[in-house]
Amino acid sequence: MDPSQVPNLYKQQRGPPKIKNKTPAPIQITAEQILREAKERQEAARKEPRQKISDLEELSEYRLRKRKEFEDSIRRNRLNIGSWLKYATWEESQKELNRARSVYERALDVDSRNVTLYIKYTEMEMKNRNVNHARNLFDRAVTLLPRVDQFWYKYTYMEEMLGNIAGARQIFERWMQWEPDESAWNAYIKMERRYNEIDRARAIYERFVNVHPEPKNWLKWVKFEEEQHNLEKCREIYSQAIGALGDDHIDQKIFISFAKFETKLKEFERARILYKYALEKLPRLKSEALYNAYTQFEKQYGDKEGIEDVVIGKRRVQYDEELKSNPKNYDIWFDYARLEENVGDTMKVREIYERAISQDYERTRQIYQECLKIIPHKKFTFAKIWLLYAQFEVRQLDLTTARKTLGNAIGLCPKDRLFKGYIELELQLREFDRCRILYTKYLEHNPANCYAWIKFAELERMLGDYDRCRAIFELAVDQPILDMPELLWKAYIDFEFSEEEYEKTRQLYRRLLDKTGHVKVWISYAQFELNADVENREAAVERSRKVFETAYKSMKEKGLKEERVLLLESWKDFESNNGTQKTLSIVESKLPKVVKKRRKLDEAEGQAGVAWEEYYDYIFPDDQAQQPNFKLLERAYAWRQQQLQQKNDEESEQVDQQTQNKSETPSSPEISSTQPKESPRSSSGPNSPDSANLLKSP
Repeated sequence: MDPSQVPNLYKQQRGPPKIKNKTPAPIQITAEQILREAKERQEAARKEPRQKISDLEELSEYRLRKRKEFEDSIRRNRLNIGSWLKYATWEESQKELNRARSVYERALDVDSRNVTLYIKYTEMEMKNRNVNHARNLFDRAVTLLPRVDQFWYKYTYMEEMLGNIAGARQIFERWMQWEPDESAWNAYIKMERRYNEIDRARAIYERFVNVHPEPKNWLKWVKFEEEQHNLEKCREIYSQAIGALGDDHIDQKIFISFAKFETKLKEFERARILYKYALEKLPRLKSEALYNAYTQFEKQYGDKEGIEDVVIGKRRVQYDEELKSNPKNYDIWFDYARLEENVGDTMKVREIYERAISQDYERTRQIYQECLKIIPHKKFTFAKIWLLYAQFEVRQLDLTTARKTLGNAIGLCPKDRLFKGYIELELQLREFDRCRILYTKYLEHNPANCYAWIKFAELERMLGDYDRCRAIFELAVDQPILDMPELLWKAYIDFEFSEEEYEKTRQLYRRLLDKTGHVKVWISYAQFELNADVENREAAVERSRKVFETAYKSMKEKGLKEERVLLLESWKDFESNNGTQKTLSIVESKLPKVVKKRRKLDEAEGQAGVAWEEYYDYIFPDDQAQQPNFKLLERAYAWRQQQLQQKNDEESEQVDQQTQNKSETPSSPEISSTQPKESPRSSSGPNSPDSANLLKSP
C-alpha cells in the first residue's frame, strides 16, 4: 500500500458508523439483564487457602502469625471493638482461655462501659463452665452499669440454671434497689411463682406497686390474688390502689374492675356504690367506659331509680360535650343547672354556676381584685392569690397589669414566694435585665437567703457573664449571716471547678478552711487536688496526700478523735487506689485502737451512790508517746497474764500427779489428799489486780 494513502484511510474510519439495517433485533437485551448476568457470572471471591497443620511447630508458627495480625489491627485502631472481639474469639477457639481473658481485659481498659464486651466475655466463661469467673464478671458489670437490664437478666438466669435459687433471689434484690422498669419486677415475681413462693411473690407485688403505681400494675396484683382465691386481699388491694393513686392519677379501669369483682361475688350494692363514687370523682371526659359499664350493670341488676341515675349521668356527659364545643352557649348552662336542681345536688348547682361565670374574663378580674382588697396585707397575705391574678393577666396578654400586680405585692408584703414567682415569670419572658433588678431587690429584702444568691449567680453564668457571677458569689460569702452557707460555698466551688479555674478553686478551699475546719471540707479538698491535674497524675496524688497530712495534723492539734477516724478512713481509701504499699502502711499505722472505758456520771439529786457508764474511746498510736503510763499498763497486763498461766500449769501438774498416785494404790485410803486445795480463782480476790482495769486510762 502506498504510504501516502494511509491518512486518507484514517480519516474515513474516524467518522461515525453508518447503520444500514435499522430494524429491531429479534432478541432485545436490557441494561438490567446485563448487570444481572455480570453478577451471576462473577467469579467467587478469593478465599485464603486452608493450611494443614501437621506438627506442633507449624501450629506455633500459625498462632504467632495470627496473633501478630490481630495485634497489628488493634494497634492501628484501638477503639475498634470488633477487632478486640475477633481476637478474643480466636483465642477461645484455640482453647487459650487465659489469653482470651487478657484480650477482654485489655479491651475493657479501652472502653470500660461497652456492653457488648461484657456480654461476650461472660458468655465465654459460661460456655467453658467457669462459673465463678462469670459471677465475678457479672458483679463488675452490674456495679459499673446498673441501669443495663441485660446484665441483670443474664446473671439471674445463670444462677437459676445452676439451681442457686437463693443466689438468684439475692441478685434480684440488688437489682430492685435501683427501681428498674416493670419487666424486671415481673421477672422477679415469675421466678418466685415458678418455685411456689406465694408469700414472697406477694411481698414483691407490694413493693412493685409502690415503685410503679400505675393502674395496670395494681390490676396485675389483684389478678394474682384472685388466682390464689384470696378475695379479702383483693378488696384490700383495690382500696389501696384508689387511695394511693388519688384523684389526679386514678383511672376508670380500677373502678370498673373493682365493681365487676363485687358483681361476681353477688355484692350488687357494693358494686353500685363503687360506680356512683367513681362517677363523682372522675371527670366526664375520662369516664365514658365507666358510664357504659354502669348502664349495663343497672340494666341487669338495677331498679327504676338506678336507671334514672344512669340517664341523668348521660345527660351530664352530653351537656359537658356541648359546652366544650361552645362555652358561650348560656342556654346549655341554664339547662345544666336546672338538671342539677331537679336532682337536688346543691353543690353541683353551685359548681355549674361557677363554671358559667368563669367564661366572663372581666368578671373574673373583678373577683380577683375584690379578693385582694379584702385581705389585710399589713397583717398577713396570700402569695398564691397575687400569683394567680398575675398569671391570669398574662393569659389575657396584659403583661403591664401583671407586672404592676406583682410589684404592688412586693411593695405591700415582700415574701420569698412572691419574688420567686415574679422572677420565674420574667425568665419565661426572657427579660433578663428585669430579673437582675428583681434579684437585687430580693437580696436587699433578705441578704441571708443563700437560695437567692445561688440562683442569681446561676443566671449570670447562664448569660455567659462569668465576672459578674464571680462577683455575686464573693458578695454572698462575705455576708455576716447566711441561712445555708454550706450550699453557697459548694455552689461557688463547683462553679470555679467547672470552669477549670483550679487555682481559684484551691484558694476557695483554703478560705473555707479558715472559717471552718470541718473534716468533710478537708476530704473534699483532697479529692479536688486528686482530680485537678489529670495530665500530671503523680503531682496530683502528692498534692492530695499533703492535704490529708495537713488535715490530720490540724485534727490532732484540736483533739478531735471522731473526725480523725473519718479522715484516716478516707485517707486509707485514697492510698489503696492511688498510693503504694509503703504509703498505705504509713496510714494504716495511724489507725486507732478502740477501747472500752468507764466514766463517772454526775450524781443526780436525791440518789445515793456513784453512777458509772461505759463508752468507747480511740487510742491513736501517735498519741501513745504523750501517754507514758499506757505502755506501763500494757506491760503490767502482760505480766499478770503470765503469772496466771504459770499458776494454772502448776495446778494441772499437781492434779495429774495425784491422779497417778491414786491409780497406783487404789485401796489405800491414807494416800488420798486431805489437804484443801487452793481454788484456782483465789488469784482474782479483792486484793488482786483486775485485768480489765489495767487497760483503763489513768
